[in-house]
Amino acid sequence: MVFSIVSICLADGLGVAAMEQALVTRKKPTMSDTILRYVPADPNWQPSPEAANKAVSLLETVVHGADEVKSGFEDEVRFYDPGENWSGVKCSACGADAEEWWGEAMETASADGFKGLRTVAPCCGATVSLNDLRYIRPAAFSRFALEAHNPGIGDTTWE
Repeated sequence: MVFSIVSICLADGLGVAAMEQALVTRKKPTMSDTILRYVPADPNWQPSPEAANKAVSLLETVVHGADEVKSGFEDEVRFYDPGENWSGVKCSACGADAEEWWGEAMETASADGFKGLRTVAPCCGATVSLNDLRYIRPAAFSRFALEAHNPGIGDTTWE
């Protein structure tokens, strides 16, 4: 198994399933709790339960002071946001501020269980994925997450 701050590979029974370009979502829900979250770049990808357990074990060796390390499987794609650390979103095609149209695009995608993440960006007319927008603080769509609660590894806010 391989681990880095931006990607993690999960070994499954058939070999190594890479979460290439994995996104790190850091969410601070309250002043006292921090959640360090890894999600795969492909919102629909899920490892086998065995591979997820191996990933939890690996992460536990890195954040051995964490209150809890766990994996979570979702039936549908969900949006993992940075909570109170939300700082905005920009268009992945032209770099313009996307806040003005992002909310409506999210409502449309949410109504379909986030099965379709593509939308036309009004700022430039490009077809973009909500998952590929440039979130100022890490955010992502996924059906799987690897989490460490209060990981004890210093500042986990995005810089």
